Amino acid sequence: MPAFTFAARDRSGKSQRGTLVAASPADLASQLRQKGWLVLDIQATSTINPLSFGDALNPAAWLGIRSVDVELSLQQLAVMLRSGLTLLSALTNVGDNAERLRLKRVFKRIIQRVQEGSTFADALAEHKCFNNLTIQLVRVGEQTGNLEIVLVRASEAMERRRTLIQQVITALTYPGIVLVAAIGVTAFMLVGVIPKLKLFVNALGRKLPPSTQVLIDLSTWLQLHGVTLATILAVFPLVAYFAYSVPEARYRIDGALLRLPLFGKVIRVAATALFARALALLLGSGVTVLDALRTMEQLGSNRYLNGVIAKARQRVFAGGALAPTLDTPHGYMPMLSRMVAVGESSGTLDSVLDEIAKFYEQQLQVLIRQLSALIEPAIIIFVGGIVGYVYISFFLALYSHSGPNRH
Repeated sequence: MPAFTFAARDRSGKSQRGTLVAASPADLASQLRQKGWLVLDIQATSTINPLSFGDALNPAAWLGIRSVDVELSLQQLAVMLRSGLTLLSALTNVGDNAERLRLKRVFKRIIQRVQEGSTFADALAEHKCFNNLTIQLVRVGEQTGNLEIVLVRASEAMERRRTLIQQVITALTYPGIVLVAAIGVTAFMLVGVIPKLKLFVNALGRKLPPSTQVLIDLSTWLQLHGVTLATILAVFPLVAYFAYSVPEARYRIDGALLRLPLFGKVIRVAATALFARALALLLGSGVTVLDALRTMEQLGSNRYLNGVIAKARQRVFAGGALAPTLDTPHGYMPMLSRMVAVGESSGTLDSVLDEIAKFYEQQLQVLIRQLSALIEPAIIIFVGGIVGYVYISFFLALYSHSGPNRH
């Protein structure tokens, strides 16, 4: 029987290297896993192949790393590890099959760090494309020897998070686009249509009805100050972007977003579903409550809600319960705190959180449908009201001209 050199890490995280006789690399990997070791390498390592000339000419290969690319990579790693491949061999295969150059480079760097003795989780932590939830789960998987299982869970969690975010963006993008279109139509009518109406009604030589006069005055003001208004509208996104990069300003802006009518509720429901799903996954994988909350604090995108999690972690660290801190005005949905209290008292917090996540994921779907159903008629009424006001003002001017001439 042939002999193979191996590199592995035992349950305590200590590096183990040596030479053993086995029928095949897969047989040796099975022997090491029975000891509870994480197999890093058995055979000679290979390097990730560089992009071919044809791939290098593909613009998509040079684009940034998407969440779906990372999800697919984690799924592939889990399948390969379950099939008996070593971690380094699986990483090499995933890197070879990556479509994007940046992802190839990421896996090449991960392989180098693991070969140098770093843990897989620490190697992932050096790259922003892997979120804190994935890194924490991988760390647990390395310690327990269930790496392929936690990789699947991490991939599923990323997919759910991406889906929820896309749903929220979809819900908020459509009304935004329609509102911009309505503003554009209004501006066109004030700048392009009303001036012609003004020339016509001025030729009548009559006193205009109040509604027509207001319309003409607004058009005149917009013609005089339109450049200034356009400049302000163009600069405003830049000012908002820089303000959002300031921690204190971002905290206040994120808090204000949660207070918006209807839209704020959509954001709160989505955030509650994400929080419950991720925390349930971490706790179910064996992560302590404090470590899970620390991960959650860095995972969310809303700074106001991150502050709520930070306060909850401090309370738990001091020996208090998790539930009371989560009951914050305009924060997570109220049912989260009540159900977490039930889970804490019964010792089934992870399963309770999983049920909460399912409930609010369904609620989010309902809210998005309600939002779409409300916005469409509202926009129609808004745009129709503008057009109707212009037409009514125009015909009132004609009607005043057809009446008796009063001086």
